[in-house]
Amino acid sequence: MTLSPAPDSVIDALSIDCLVFGFKDRRLDILLIKHGAGISEGRWALPGGWITYGESIDEAAKRLLYSLTGISNIYLEQLKAFGHPDRYPTKRVVTIAYFALIREEHYSLIPGFTASDAKWFSVHEVTDLPYDHSLILKYGYQHLKHKVRHEPIGFNLLPEKFTLLQLQELYEAVLETTLDKSNFRRKLAKMKLLKKCDEKQKDVSHRAAGLYKFDKRIYVTLKNRGIDFEL
Repeated sequence: MTLSPAPDSVIDALSIDCLVFGFKDRRLDILLIKHGAGISEGRWALPGGWITYGESIDEAAKRLLYSLTGISNIYLEQLKAFGHPDRYPTKRVVTIAYFALIREEHYSLIPGFTASDAKWFSVHEVTDLPYDHSLILKYGYQHLKHKVRHEPIGFNLLPEKFTLLQLQELYEAVLETTLDKSNFRRKLAKMKLLKKCDEKQKDVSHRAAGLYKFDKRIYVTLKNRGIDFEL
């Protein structure tokens, strides 16, 4: 784990906070850490901390996420700066939020640095976060909902091969709604986003469903071009 930076090396008016969403068992989760020290000791919060003078903000986001949770080598997208004068209780601090989507089972959580624990929580069960982290989470979740409707998602949240039901359950978890199966599949077919595998589910108690995977070329094209995926 990365050691704590020297106090005189940090920009104490500028911080990073990371929104890392995961999907497992039909549930959309958010990654939180438990503060092991400081003014919010014992409370669950978004992974984050101070930026040093010698690193870029992207480097700071990666360092902090790894130091606090053990997660590395993921794509972190810069989301938004939050700078309400009262967001931090003892001084003026602007924070830059980063956003990521990952499959939970691909990463082991190893709390470190100032985190005494790291854990996944359902986005609907999170309450009483310190500072303005509840506002940041709400904004990030709305951003994800917008993302679902305007670009393909699922590449980092589903297995390499998945069923159409699993993909629909992901969209339903994000959008907090029940989708019409026929309409959902018709829109998917129109985008030509999926490749059908010559395989079916294994070791399931119900009738095995066919497996699909994303066409990476079309996925990237649609992500860059944008889509209108009203459901």
